[in-house]
Amino acid sequence: MTDSNHIQGRIDWIAVGFYVLFVGMGWLNIYSAVYSPDAPLSFSDPAFYDSNAGKQLVWIGTSFLLIVFILVIDFRFFESFALFIYLGLLLLLLAVPFLGVTINGSHSWFKIGSVTIQPAEFAKTATALLLAKYLNDPLVNLTKFPFQWKAALIIGIPMVLIIGSNETGSALVFASFMILLYREGLPGAYPALFIGGIVLFVSALLVKAWIILLVLVLIAGILVLFMPIYLQRDPKTYLRLAGGVAAIMTLALLVEWVVNNVLKEHQRNRIRVLIDPGFDPRGLGYQVTQSKIAIGSGGFWGKGFLGGTQTKFDFVPEQSTDMVFCTIGEEHGFVGVMLMIIFFLGFLWRLMYLADLQRSRFARAYGFGLVGILFFHFLVNIGMTIGLMPIMGIPLPFFSYGGSSLWSFTILLFIFLKLDSHRSDMLSR
Repeated sequence: MTDSNHIQGRIDWIAVGFYVLFVGMGWLNIYSAVYSPDAPLSFSDPAFYDSNAGKQLVWIGTSFLLIVFILVIDFRFFESFALFIYLGLLLLLLAVPFLGVTINGSHSWFKIGSVTIQPAEFAKTATALLLAKYLNDPLVNLTKFPFQWKAALIIGIPMVLIIGSNETGSALVFASFMILLYREGLPGAYPALFIGGIVLFVSALLVKAWIILLVLVLIAGILVLFMPIYLQRDPKTYLRLAGGVAAIMTLALLVEWVVNNVLKEHQRNRIRVLIDPGFDPRGLGYQVTQSKIAIGSGGFWGKGFLGGTQTKFDFVPEQSTDMVFCTIGEEHGFVGVMLMIIFFLGFLWRLMYLADLQRSRFARAYGFGLVGILFFHFLVNIGMTIGLMPIMGIPLPFFSYGGSSLWSFTILLFIFLKLDSHRSDMLSR
């Protein structure tokens, strides 16, 4: 299927411009992160293409080939074949434990020659497509439980398979589909409970469990005291409130058990580092400590391109991948960081604007799935580097080194831009 007509005139060049800007800035920061003044590499040097900067340049080139392929294929392909794409990715995720290789403690990669591919990255796109196709059915109503659990199943299956490959960080990204579901009619109580659960989990880690439990018991006591009055006036609201307090009390009791018995040792250690930045500063806390030092040392204006001392002496592990934001902070300072954040938020706003313009529910839902995934990555990655969130291997979209990451974000974005280019051709549902 090919569909080359009317693409050039309808493609959103503002979004494309943001993409080119981010990929270019990302490559410059990857180059700076691996640059050595003692042995600088040129484009003509074969050794250059063995470095992360050289490999990323190859991935960028192949990404543009992917863009051309997506833009010439029929826009109806993505909805028609969403289920097959999803099932294909599930088969790859099932095959990873048997045919995959372990990289940095994560058994979630396929290795083909010198190239490594991580199926978990592409599973996000497949899930967004199938979820959008499911929601495009006019009979689907997310205010009703049968449709809610089916949507949850679409999201949950790849999550479980990814967790089985020891990729908890990638699995957590699927929680971002809550934005899509809320936009398409999921009651606000679900996102509120989800966010409340996270807040309570973190609070239970920071504060003694018995203190939280004491506060909840006091609230429960007040509810019992006024039970006769509220049962007469508004029994439904009272019962919901009482059920919510009971659920929160149960969760508070479970937090410590989950941390000690469900999470693995390295996951518990990441939480300890988050709570206590001074915990094992030369070991487990080394990466986040050096990351904050690098960002803080950039000051207001930064040290200039290739001028970062923390970067040059490799103080921050994985600085060209998950911690590439450190390079931005050190070399371009507060000004560079703020400009990058403003540009990225502007990019997300543009995508939300385009998603709201869609005439088909499929395109709109997919667009908000894209926004949710990008926002989650953006928020968590920056949070990791400044010590507000645990280190969990979440790349910064379009900036971090990695072929699977760049390819997956490129495919995710340009499928939506392709759908948007045919906005007037798609039926409203």
